[in-house]
Amino acid sequence: MNREILPAYQDKILLMKKRILLSKSRILFERPVTIKSLEEDWTIHHSEWQAEEGWLVGSNRGNWPGMAILKQDFPGNVLVEFEAQTLLPSSHDINVMWNGEWLQKEDRRGLAYVAGLQGWWTGKVGIEKSDQYKFMVGTPLLHFEPGKLYQIRAGSIDGHCFIFADNQLLLEAMDPDPINSAKYTKVGFEAYCSKIRIRNIVIREIHWETIEMTYQSEF
Repeated sequence: MNREILPAYQDKILLMKKRILLSKSRILFERPVTIKSLEEDWTIHHSEWQAEEGWLVGSNRGNWPGMAILKQDFPGNVLVEFEAQTLLPSSHDINVMWNGEWLQKEDRRGLAYVAGLQGWWTGKVGIEKSDQYKFMVGTPLLHFEPGKLYQIRAGSIDGHCFIFADNQLLLEAMDPDPINSAKYTKVGFEAYCSKIRIRNIVIREIHWETIEMTYQSEF
């Protein structure tokens, strides 16, 4: 497959009343995916994940979270950026988790934020909080193309969650009961009845500032 030309990441991310400055957001993780790094850095749950020429390739035929989770902890407000695509004929569910946990005794995901493209069974961009799922938001307005390579950014600031694709803000929402990001610190990726691949993973500690948002009179 020929390398697709992706847009350059924007340094400034604008949200409601907030601005993230990427150049000031410290990189916490940036390591190419290899057979060695997959063994050293990741744990695998209810799915198959492999390293293939710089890609993290995940396959899960079931209707459950098939996860690859980094062993390293990432406390605080974090931003996860990566490139990803579905592998045809797979046509849905590219998902990322942060501020999360994996419950070893129960062998399942516990509390976490999860965001993704073309999920939630009807082709939505969505954000949810497991494992109670009382905080869930979604929109069907992204024209998702199976097999297309997307440049994705997702994360949160004290429960203000967001997801971007190709520098476009797709969804943001404010959790009224934010996850304790000092306690829940896991980041990972999820294939949900899908086959996906991911590369160029960067995790940042978010540097942000409050901004005043006002209208200028148009008349």
